[in-house]
Amino acid sequence: MKAILSTAMILAALASITIGYSKEAKENKAEMKSNSESPTTVSEKKFLIVYFSMPETTDPNEMTTDEDNSVVVIDGHVLGNTQYMAYVIQEATGADIFRIEPATPYPTNHAALVDLAEDEKGVNARPAIEAQIKNLAQYDMVFIGYPIWWSDMPMILYTFFEEYDFSGKTIVPFSTHGGSRFARTPKTIQHLEPEARMMDGLTISRDRIQNAEQQIMDWVNGLDL
Repeated sequence: MKAILSTAMILAALASITIGYSKEAKENKAEMKSNSESPTTVSEKKFLIVYFSMPETTDPNEMTTDEDNSVVVIDGHVLGNTQYMAYVIQEATGADIFRIEPATPYPTNHAALVDLAEDEKGVNARPAIEAQIKNLAQYDMVFIGYPIWWSDMPMILYTFFEEYDFSGKTIVPFSTHGGSRFARTPKTIQHLEPEARMMDGLTISRDRIQNAEQQIMDWVNGLDL
């Protein structure tokens, strides 16, 4: 899938290979020429973007159909679909960003990844997460993004919600999907985090993500930030 973004977005996306939000956020803010040295605020609120994304290749050339369905390519650089959404949101908000990565890396082969996702769901697994958010307490609003796997969030998202308390915070879900839209996952998140405030999220088909930048920006601008 192809998309055209600013040079700052491309550089920000490349920073996503780092683990943890602090280094990545600093690099992104520097490229976007942010004037703030503290977590970015809009209306005095502090924002964080958390996302899980599994691009099935890092090579933009001669991709299989399955690989192409899982990624957006920007000037030769490969981003996962949900990763792409996260960086458009980051561009719109200037928020800090944290990538959920499994302690044991997932396969990038499509069939193996599909089987692993099914197996994890079947046993209600809780895959370990590689890194931790250093200070979730400082954030008022958290955008949380994920692909829809087997009509649900990936099981690593359940690990994430069990590890952090979102009481008193606002959660804004976003996702990418192959036809199931949100698959009721915002209600699942509300059940897991009953003391959090849920805002209307955005889910985008993998078939439309390549042209969705303006849709994502319009959605963020329409939120009560």
